[in-house]
Amino acid sequence: MLVLIFAKAASLPHGTVQCHTFRSSKKARPRMTELFVAKVSQFPDGERRIVAHKGREIGVFHWQGKFYAYENLCVHQGGPACEGIIMHKVEDVLGPGRGWVGQKFSDNEIHFVCPWHGYEYDLKTGECVADRQLKLKNFEVVRRGEDIYVVAS
Repeated sequence: MLVLIFAKAASLPHGTVQCHTFRSSKKARPRMTELFVAKVSQFPDGERRIVAHKGREIGVFHWQGKFYAYENLCVHQGGPACEGIIMHKVEDVLGPGRGWVGQKFSDNEIHFVCPWHGYEYDLKTGECVADRQLKLKNFEVVRRGEDIYVVAS
């Protein structure tokens, strides 16, 4: 006796019991919404845009040719984390005897600061710089030609 097994449930003969092995293991994923942010030509490097979707605000940053997006909700007290100043990290400078000499701005780490209470976030990771275990919710940014979109979940 020859038994044929078809991978697709729809291809099984009428009245055949489907084996659990061939049931679809793919779960329906919720459709993600892409929100238009700006044209690249209208979004200069070093700037940010705030977009809103279903009661949520998302801050989108353009920094050194890359785009980063985070929920505009400070981990401290829910302030508008993405709306404060954007600045280079301030670093202490130590002399030869490990004594403090002064401060300088970092060459490679950039922060944005929540305007309510000064919580600082690393622009490239969304981590709170005072406690790297605290992190803003991040969102994917997609570029299609000259259009920039943020993927809201």
